[in-house]
Amino acid sequence: MTTELNPVMLGAAATASLVAALFFLRFWRQSRDSLFLWFSVAFAMDALTRLALSLGHISDEHQPFFYLARLATFIVIIFAIAQKNWPRKLDK
Repeated sequence: MTTELNPVMLGAAATASLVAALFFLRFWRQSRDSLFLWFSVAFAMDALTRLALSLGHISDEHQPFFYLARLATFIVIIFAIAQKNWPRKLDK
């Protein structure tokens, strides 16, 4: 039973990440704030990773590829927050 439920749960998590990515993309289109664009990219990367994990014939998610993909996702989020907080130069 666990082997049949795991791909379903990973698919649901991938769908949720994709929906979050689309919401952030919509917010970016309305505001043109780069934070929303970077968050959209991060959630899309997460959705692709979870989709690959659910569709692939992988024994478990404890393989280095999935850790590196998640690390890249978190690096994008940290970069987005750091970029948002960087001081801006004022033209005088």
